[in-house]
Amino acid sequence: QDQERRESELAELYSLEQKFLSAQQWKTDYRAHAKWEHYLSCDGSPDPTVLKEINTFMSLWREEQNEDVQLVMQKGEQVLILIEKLQFLLLDTSPNEITEKETAQYQESILALQNLLHQKYNGATEHLLKTANMCEDSDSGNMQAVIKDKNVTFCIWANLKKKVRFKNHVFCDAQHGFDLPKSLAVSSVAVRILHTHYDHISPLWLRCQSVPKLEVLASKELTQHSKDNVEEPEEEEKKAREESSMATEEEMCSDGRKSDLSFKENSNSITDANEMEEETEKKPEILDIASQGIWLVQDPLMQGETNEKEEVITDEHVVDLQQFVPVGGVYHIAVLQLPPQVKQVKDWSMVELLDGGLEAYSYPPEEAEDATHPPIQITLKLSDDVMYFEDPVIARWDPAGQQWRTDGIGNITYETQEKSITFEMDAFYTVALLQDAHLNMPYQAWELQPTGTDEALLTVTTVFATIQIQVKDNQCMLSSVVVEEKDVLSHITGKWTSPVALRAVLKKAGVNIFPGEYSHKYVSVNKKAPLAEVRAYQQMALVASAFAFAWSKWNLEAGQEQVVFKVSEHLKADSVKDWSLYMFNGQKAQKLKITETSEAFSEELEEDSEFHSTLYHMLKDSASTAAIEKVETASFLFIDVIYQLFLATRLLTYS
Repeated sequence: QDQERRESELAELYSLEQKFLSAQQWKTDYRAHAKWEHYLSCDGSPDPTVLKEINTFMSLWREEQNEDVQLVMQKGEQVLILIEKLQFLLLDTSPNEITEKETAQYQESILALQNLLHQKYNGATEHLLKTANMCEDSDSGNMQAVIKDKNVTFCIWANLKKKVRFKNHVFCDAQHGFDLPKSLAVSSVAVRILHTHYDHISPLWLRCQSVPKLEVLASKELTQHSKDNVEEPEEEEKKAREESSMATEEEMCSDGRKSDLSFKENSNSITDANEMEEETEKKPEILDIASQGIWLVQDPLMQGETNEKEEVITDEHVVDLQQFVPVGGVYHIAVLQLPPQVKQVKDWSMVELLDGGLEAYSYPPEEAEDATHPPIQITLKLSDDVMYFEDPVIARWDPAGQQWRTDGIGNITYETQEKSITFEMDAFYTVALLQDAHLNMPYQAWELQPTGTDEALLTVTTVFATIQIQVKDNQCMLSSVVVEEKDVLSHITGKWTSPVALRAVLKKAGVNIFPGEYSHKYVSVNKKAPLAEVRAYQQMALVASAFAFAWSKWNLEAGQEQVVFKVSEHLKADSVKDWSLYMFNGQKAQKLKITETSEAFSEELEEDSEFHSTLYHMLKDSASTAAIEKVETASFLFIDVIYQLFLATRLLTYS
């Protein structure tokens, strides 16, 4: 019976799945419309995707000299928006809509904008320090300033009096502080703590980790396509990011930041494709899957785990960025040579100009490397906009190795209540606080329930927090994050945005419920076959307008080839859920006789039920007419957002 029905059921499902195609087309049209609207607006801001416009924008800004910090911060906000737009394009554009050349161009523009912004911060610092003697503090005679906005906190202190008793200082408005060695306390130096609330230091691939993508194909094209295009677009993109990240930034001085950005073509793509083709031939089930459906998975779920090319980190001081991620931004801590001060001669202000620009002060002195030098003590007040569920790992950026390292930093004291961290450094470094990316995995439970027409609520419960995400039409919103029965992160809740933007915002705030490509190495996962997992997400999304879904403990017992979850028809927001258990392997759905409270797992069918080829038809057997009508009329944009959230969180594997 199942075989006889199979063809007609798949045909019916195919017509429903056209909604995914509609969503993809809508997003393509939306991007084109936004580009045209930007062109018509003529507001003076460049289109970041047009190389000529972005280069002109950077050239004009580079020529502007002696800008004060506030002006740079204002322009910096525009630069950050341009960077965000490019990153969003890299994350949200399907692989068949963006060429390798465009990907490389966008990455190069991102790095160039980041580089220029940091150079401008250095120029503004120099401009401020030249007039330090005009802003002496009445108590100490030294100069101190705190300038901040939502993106940057700028703390600077100039040692004008060179007295040992003023070797430590706390910036009142920011609560950051330092304690200098005596040799620096009597030197002509300035100390800058520049806290960027974003991370432009870590390699680009870390900041542009994509959600899994699917490519839609007609059935007859699938087998041939899987032979011709086995190399993942995602994998190519990742390689390009990794290569580009080697041409990145840091450290303090403008001459120390690399401006010559090189992007190599991926010379190994043919070899890699051949290797992957051999891998695919070893796994005939992938081709079998493809020949029976309309979706070919082109993401780490299907192939990433068989083709891992990550570097093995052998140095214990090097931070593994697959496991730990910087949260709360980056702290650029530097000691600078105090430039010549401005002098007032009658009505004239005169200052000596130096060719070298802003110069770092060498500490410890290079001529006495073997001698021991007192460390620098730093205290940082952590942002309330970030959740640290455990004591953060503090690391320094190594520009030569392009990596975060934990050596050179000691005597760390983390004050949980005050949200501050004190530590000692043997030199001045750019530092970040890192958190285990997988603290909230595996999830303890999850539930998705419809709350209205093209509306739903996704709740994910982790060890530390309960996260609620509301979905409406083509947008989603962080509804609440509850930690120890308290609502937190109010600054990011209640704002409608796209799934990609929501991922970025939550991860930046330290609440990561989005597994990465290698997360299975760091989390005890409930591994599932890609066919079962991905098809389940698709078909759950298709019916999510009328059915609630939730976590089941039996999912763990069902084996790799099958997923088990709870389902209940849910047409009214206040209705009591009558849960039933369903099992699905991507090609066959069935209703189980057992309940969540049964003593043991059993695949026995519920009485008076039968197998179906799709989850949709399985639910249709017992669903009301109103529920099926709601499924058929659901917006393709709503379905797409639900599907994106399922793929991003991978609830069936990471619970």
